[in-house]
Amino acid sequence: MSKSPANPLWHPKHWPTWLAVGLWRFVALLPYNPLMALGRAIGRLLMHKAKRRRDIAEKNIELCFPELSSDEQQKRLKAYFESAGMGLMDIAVSWWWSDKAFFPRVRIHGAEHLDAAYAKEKGVILYTGHFACLDISGRILASRWPSLAMYRPNENPVLQHTIDSGRMNFMEGTIPRDNMRLMVKTLKSKKGVWFAPDQNYGHKNSVFADFFGIAAATNTSATRIAKLSGSVVIPFATYRSDDGHYDLYLEPALDGFPGASEAQDAQRLNDILEALVRKAPEQYNWMHRRFKDRPAGEKRFY
Repeated sequence: MSKSPANPLWHPKHWPTWLAVGLWRFVALLPYNPLMALGRAIGRLLMHKAKRRRDIAEKNIELCFPELSSDEQQKRLKAYFESAGMGLMDIAVSWWWSDKAFFPRVRIHGAEHLDAAYAKEKGVILYTGHFACLDISGRILASRWPSLAMYRPNENPVLQHTIDSGRMNFMEGTIPRDNMRLMVKTLKSKKGVWFAPDQNYGHKNSVFADFFGIAAATNTSATRIAKLSGSVVIPFATYRSDDGHYDLYLEPALDGFPGASEAQDAQRLNDILEALVRKAPEQYNWMHRRFKDRPAGEKRFY
């Protein structure tokens, strides 16, 4: 019987992933403008090669922006894929750039809202969506406020190892998506957790709430976590600007949250996220099947 390798991460089946990670780490040495040009090129390649993901993104843009003409929707699709490729470079920037190179590109708007929340000595749920600059957000937030990140474990152990080590360069820690007990414990210790529950997780612990005018299965865990931990909720998003900066926008803490019902809270959060997305729609993740689950009797979109 053959022996397992001492470290399964170095199993030969993972070598191609290690090579890709090594190339990713290498290109992070590039200056910002060439790095982003490379990201746009990767995005255009992905648009032509990843047909299934392109079809999902195309359908989502068609559903969410019916006011756009067909040509305008195609332009937005192209801009999205270019931004998605640049998003890979944003991750490299957030994980591997030095403070000296990184922070001059950062602008924070609304820091007083988060300062006020921490001054109340409560936990803070940092509510956002899956934007291209999510890891950029994490590095900025962790530089000024004690905060951790919720995440969905990756099936590829090498990628998960890379994600963990990259984020641990600047964060205190991370919390698996399913470990609600740890999230509540972290919030009760008066820390922040950035939380992006804007994906379709099925009917369990979800209600249907409109997102861009379309019923979307929406996770209700923010309501339960806020009740259990006594935390405040602050919406935020970070956008990549045309002038080479990263702009983090923090909004005031939500009044009256949790509200009268989980369904009401879900709709409120979806409305907030939609407003954040509309500020830079190409920087949101349109490749996810956000409208996969449908209310009874409705046709499927994908």
